[in-house]
Amino acid sequence: MSSPPPPEPDPARPLESSPAELRELIDRAAERVVEHVATLADQPASYRGGAEEAAAAVTEPLPQSGAPYAEVLDLVFDRALPTSFNNAGPGFLAFIPGGGLVESAVADLIGDAINRYPTVFVAAPGLYQLEANVVRWFCDLVGYPESAGGFLSSGGSQANFSAVVAARHDRLPPDFLRGTLYASDQVHHSITKAASLAGFPVENVRKVASDDGFRLDPDALREAIAADRRAGLQPFLLVASAGTTNTGAIDPLPELAEIARREELWLHVDAAYGGFFLLTERGRRRLAGIDVADSVTLDPHKGLFLPYGTGCLLARDVATLSRSHGLRAEYMPPPPDDPRRVDFCDVSPELSRGFRGLRVWLPFKLRGARAFTDQLDEKLDLALWAAEELARVEGIEVLAEPELSLVVFRRRVEGGLEERNRANRALLDAVNARQNVFITGTLTPAGEFVLRICVLNFRTHLDRVERALSDIRECLDELAGQRPSA
Repeated sequence: MSSPPPPEPDPARPLESSPAELRELIDRAAERVVEHVATLADQPASYRGGAEEAAAAVTEPLPQSGAPYAEVLDLVFDRALPTSFNNAGPGFLAFIPGGGLVESAVADLIGDAINRYPTVFVAAPGLYQLEANVVRWFCDLVGYPESAGGFLSSGGSQANFSAVVAARHDRLPPDFLRGTLYASDQVHHSITKAASLAGFPVENVRKVASDDGFRLDPDALREAIAADRRAGLQPFLLVASAGTTNTGAIDPLPELAEIARREELWLHVDAAYGGFFLLTERGRRRLAGIDVADSVTLDPHKGLFLPYGTGCLLARDVATLSRSHGLRAEYMPPPPDDPRRVDFCDVSPELSRGFRGLRVWLPFKLRGARAFTDQLDEKLDLALWAAEELARVEGIEVLAEPELSLVVFRRRVEGGLEERNRANRALLDAVNARQNVFITGTLTPAGEFVLRICVLNFRTHLDRVERALSDIRECLDELAGQRPSA
C-alpha cells in the first residue's frame, strides 16, 4: 500500500495505541474490507483444491515481535482468505447461506472497542436494554406473550442445547436417563448432539419417519411415544423443524402441538433456518402454530443475513430458562429488582461474552424491519422460480415444491441407486467447477443423493439464480455427451 506504516508503539505501553495509531489501523482495515465487499460478486463462489497447501502456507509459530500492519492484512486477505467458500457472495447457494451484513461488523467493532458487560443488567443497563429490546422483538415476532424471554447465542446449536436442558429440568426428575426425545429423521444433527451433551444416551433420541414431503409423520410419532411408554420410558420432549437443512420442510406444527399437549411433552421448534420468514405474510401462514411452542430456536445469522455467531433461544415462559440455567455466586452483583429484566447470564450457559445484541440492533435501526421483509420475500420468490424452471429441464426432477427458500432436485438417470447417486454427484461437481455458484447435496432417508439450492443471501438476486439454472442445463448437456464414452 502507498500509505505510510503506522507509528511505532510506545515501548513503555506496548499494547496501547495512540489516537493516530488507532485511526491508521481502522482506516487500513476498512480499505481492505470495502475492497473485498465491493468485489464479492466477481469472486469465485468456491475454490478448487489446494486446501492443505493453503493451510500450510500460513502455519507459523508464536510471533515474538510485531509485523507491519500492511503485511498482516495482506496475509489475511491475499493468502488465507481466497481458499475458502465465498459464503458472503451472491453465488453461495449451498448449505444454509447467511450473507454477513457489514453493519453488524461495524457493530462488533463498536461493541468490542467499548468492551462492556451486557449479560448483567447492573453492569451496563443501557446496553443491556438494547439487547433486551432485540429479544423482545423476536418474542413478538413468534407471537409469544409478555412472560416470554430468551437470549442471543452463538448459533442454533447452542440454542438447541439450552432448549434440551430446559426441557429436561422442567419435565423429568433428577434421575432423567429414562427420558426420551422425538424428532423427525430430517432433524438437524445438533439436536442429537444437544441430547448427548445434556446427559442422554444417543439411543434415547427417536428419529421418527418423515412423509413424502420430508415432514415428521404424526402417526409414526404417536406409535413411537406409545411404544416407549409401554416399555417404561419417559417421553418428555418433541422437536419440530421449521425449515429442515436437508430439504427446507416444515413439520406440521399445529398437529404436533396437539400431540405434545396430550402427551405432556415439551415442544421445541427448531426454526434456525425458517423462523425469520415470520416477517413475511407467506412465512406466517406456513409457520402457523409456532406460537404455542415451549421454546423456539432462531438464527439471525441465517434469516437476518447477519455474520456467523448470532443465534437465539426463546422460551414461552422465561422462568423455565431461569430454573434450568440460573446459578448465583457470591462475587456476582444482585439480579435486577424488576422481574421484567432477567440477567442474560441467568437464562443461558454463558457468563462472559461479547455484545451480541448490538450486531442485531444496529442493522434494524439503520435499515428498518421492512428491508429485511422485502429481502426474505424476494428469496421465497427466487426459490419458487428456480423450482419451476428446474421442473422444465429435461432430465431433472424436483422432489417437492419449496416451502421456504430451499429447492431439492435430482438428475434422472436409468439404473440402480449407486448409479443414480454417481450421476448426481457428477452433476454437482460439474456445476461447482464453474465457480459461478456453489450448491451442495444431501441424502434422503432412502439413501438417494439429491441436490439442493438454498437462496438466503441478501446479495443473491434473479441474475445469479438464472446463472445457476444456465450452468445446470449446460452441465447436463455436457454430461450427456460424455455418457457414450464413459
